[in-house]
Amino acid sequence: MRRITYAGTWFDTGDDIAEALLYYAKALAYNNVADTVAVPGRSATGDAGIVEVIIGPASQIVSAPIEFVGESFDDPAVIAELERKTSSLQPRRPLTEPEVSTGGEAPLG
Repeated sequence: MRRITYAGTWFDTGDDIAEALLYYAKALAYNNVADTVAVPGRSATGDAGIVEVIIGPASQIVSAPIEFVGESFDDPAVIAELERKTSSLQPRRPLTEPEVSTGGEAPLG
């Protein structure tokens, strides 16, 4: 379980969600854009549910481990969506063709 501190408050969420959220925040900052995301968690008031967070280039987010006994907040669909969004912001890389073996001979050229 991780405690996310953001904008003067905090919420607790699962380890994998916290990691995906931080990677997405980094990708948004790199691309100078912002987004609002909804993740499951427990608010500072102790209520469990969905926490909405706006993240972008100026976001200052801290994630710290906490010991917590109870319901875990790991949602594979939320994690997959954050990973998809992060991936969509990554620079595109050209596909390369595999090198052809020359049977031990030096390549021509």
